Amino acid sequence: MSKNIGFVSTRFAGIDGVSLEAGKWADVLEAGGYNCFWFAGRLDKDPEKSYLAPEAHFKHPYNLWINRQVFGKTDRASAVIASIENLKNVLKARLQEFTDQFHIDLFIIENALAIPLNIPLGVALSELISENQIPTIAHHHDFYWERNRLRSNAVSDYLHRFFPPRLPNIHHVVINSMARWDLMRRRGLRATVIPNVLDFDNPQPASRCGYNSFLAAFGLKPGHKTILQPTRIVPRKGIEHAVDLVEKLKDPLYKLLVSHSAGDEGLEYAEWLKYYALEHGVDLRLARKPIASPWRHSKRNLNGHCLWNIYAHADFVTFPSLYEGFGNAFLEAIYFKKPLLVNRYATFVSDIEPKGFDLVRMDGEVSAETVQAVREVLQSPGRAADMVDLNYEVARQHFSYSVLRRRLNPIVEQMAGKADFTERAVISINKEPVYDLKIKPDVTQFFYLKN
Repeated sequence: MSKNIGFVSTRFAGIDGVSLEAGKWADVLEAGGYNCFWFAGRLDKDPEKSYLAPEAHFKHPYNLWINRQVFGKTDRASAVIASIENLKNVLKARLQEFTDQFHIDLFIIENALAIPLNIPLGVALSELISENQIPTIAHHHDFYWERNRLRSNAVSDYLHRFFPPRLPNIHHVVINSMARWDLMRRRGLRATVIPNVLDFDNPQPASRCGYNSFLAAFGLKPGHKTILQPTRIVPRKGIEHAVDLVEKLKDPLYKLLVSHSAGDEGLEYAEWLKYYALEHGVDLRLARKPIASPWRHSKRNLNGHCLWNIYAHADFVTFPSLYEGFGNAFLEAIYFKKPLLVNRYATFVSDIEPKGFDLVRMDGEVSAETVQAVREVLQSPGRAADMVDLNYEVARQHFSYSVLRRRLNPIVEQMAGKADFTERAVISINKEPVYDLKIKPDVTQFFYLKN
């Protein structure tokens, strides 16, 4: 009898790294006979296999209010704790209903027990997993202590207890070796490393489809040369280094494209980046519409607003990140056989660079040597072809779906097997939570009204 797996996060939508990687895990698991279902505050999955709980989204207004009270501060009001607890109760009921509706045997928690952008969700998950003894894989993409803006907070007790929790029925998975050692050092928790992957055993066919749509998506003209920055517009992506590169190439035909949107961490960096590009004489183009995931729409959405199509028409890719948990854009550029520039961020140095990729590298700044190396690749099709072919083969060996299957399947089989003999506690939770938000000056509270 096939097992039912419940993926849980704040969102499974768009082309952020967590959503994309969860989709790849689901692809591999469903190919192995498992049934996958989805719980989040924002979803673009099959509605028949999804449970939408708006309160789970990190941008839900109630949750945003909580975050404003606790991050960047050291003191908290009693109303904050009441709000966390009451929103937790709502989410716990939603999760119980999701579990019952789809007969979930195993949870896979995507980053919701690592990054406290929705503290009540992390608490609700921890309590439900413990009380119901649900076998769980906690897939951690990055931890709160890796983000400067989360280090100063008034909820250190919650973070230490729930992000991540110490429970015997949770198997922790991280995406790089440094995170594994950090989790052991900080929490005494063992974790398995499963890197981010792509389906390198099944390359996408070369295509020039949708060229006009691609041009329209960025306001380009035929003959323009494109440098692609395939990331969200957030400070840790180091996009100003891509601006520096295009400036130093000294060719007005080169246009810098940024494929993803801003907003997850505010719009200040995006506005600053526009001025920075203007001051340096760089033609910066932002996507005019949201970009679709090629792994959700690859066969029916080959247009200028699909990430697949954008990679297909890019001349060169920049990836100057200051920090990455792993680096999906790095793998995507390799998968779509594009030459690229990489800043030597810590995870790249420890987990990726030793594999033997042929890349243009930088160490925190775009030097004259870096610019010359990029120019040589752009001006030599033979050099670029050798580079991308070698990189594809290296990635196929180390970061393919076959690697994911070998590392993930034994864990899932072990954890899902526990569902056969684990005696679940029956928790009575109101299935229809109702709550109200009352706002007073400087005070916000939730009231959980039982029927």
